[in-house]
Amino acid sequence: MKKARQMLPDARIPYGTWGSSYFPAWQTSALAEVNIGQFAGESMNRILGLRRVPKTELDYLVIGSTIPWHWKFWNAPLVASCMGHRIPGYHVEQACATGLQAALLAGAEVQSGAFDTVGVLTFDRTSDSPVGVFPERRAHERTQAIADVWDNFGFDPATGNAMIAAAGITARKYKCDRAETDDVAFLRYEQYFDAKDSGFLGRVLVPLDVLNVAGRPLGRVDDDYGVRRLTLGGLRAMRELDTCVTGGGQTHASDGMSTLLVTSKEKAKELSPRPEIDIQFVAKTEARTHPSLMPEAPAFAVQKLLDRTGLTMADMAVVKNHNPFAVNDVIFSKLLDYDWRKMNNTGCPLVWGHPQGPTLTRVLIEALEEAVDLGGGHVLVFGCAAGDVGIAALFKVS
Repeated sequence: MKKARQMLPDARIPYGTWGSSYFPAWQTSALAEVNIGQFAGESMNRILGLRRVPKTELDYLVIGSTIPWHWKFWNAPLVASCMGHRIPGYHVEQACATGLQAALLAGAEVQSGAFDTVGVLTFDRTSDSPVGVFPERRAHERTQAIADVWDNFGFDPATGNAMIAAAGITARKYKCDRAETDDVAFLRYEQYFDAKDSGFLGRVLVPLDVLNVAGRPLGRVDDDYGVRRLTLGGLRAMRELDTCVTGGGQTHASDGMSTLLVTSKEKAKELSPRPEIDIQFVAKTEARTHPSLMPEAPAFAVQKLLDRTGLTMADMAVVKNHNPFAVNDVIFSKLLDYDWRKMNNTGCPLVWGHPQGPTLTRVLIEALEEAVDLGGGHVLVFGCAAGDVGIAALFKVS
């Protein structure tokens, strides 16, 4: 096996200092009623306390979200204040890739020497997403209102196609089989519930109270509400919405937050409950395909990453992705000659939903936790972003 060149040799993710909320589906919990930035900051404070990390250890914050929220202009400094620790920071947004990109950018801040310990906090609330009104002086309407989530999911300005149409178009290109996509979806649900029943998810997901502006409880987020067990027969009976796409073979909009820390190798040993575990950044790539062929873009990004590092899929201990459609996993399997049964062993966004900003952060946290259980190795995390972009990143757990 060739040795991969390390991308950020001085940056580390301290094991066990991370956490995520559960991701309740759209309109199923008290998160539909709150300012998601405030909730995320308060929740990060709660998670750091549970992980026994003093928040004073943080000197910078990278936040990521994709949906407008009240006071977003003030972004990271405001969210840090909600956390109870007034530090600087900035906001990043790259559609579905936001959660992974934020962690990589935090690593770059540490690698540059600008900051010692950077908090990564990603969040989004799709429930009751705000409607933006945009001046459009070239049109007879003068203004044009768009709903941030639903209108954008349903309309790619490059093609006019919805995301679901992109899945269908790509399924036809690769002659995907409906039965295989149903098999993929069924296994993904089985993997999720196995991880939940075994207690694995309870190690990374944190039940969190939702408070009103007066600090009184509005409710508690303690489950991925909206997720239910599906049978293979039930999946087979579902109506096709587009080629190889059904209600059970696609993700759903949800709400939530996820957080992790990035720091130096020495500091990671101080902050982690298991200082012998070393989590390194190895490599990152992005790729773009033709419009409305989103499901193939992540596979292209992964192939580019493997070419760059000299590694193969056989070198991966954990493979985990953001898969808005079961079609994504089928196409990845075809292009990389990789068995889709070997990936997403602890669940994935196809099942537990897609709040956008924190989606790939939760994927990353679960992937790293799984790698530790396996005794270490290379961790491959990848996904799609905004219609025809794929992102992939490689980590090493020692």
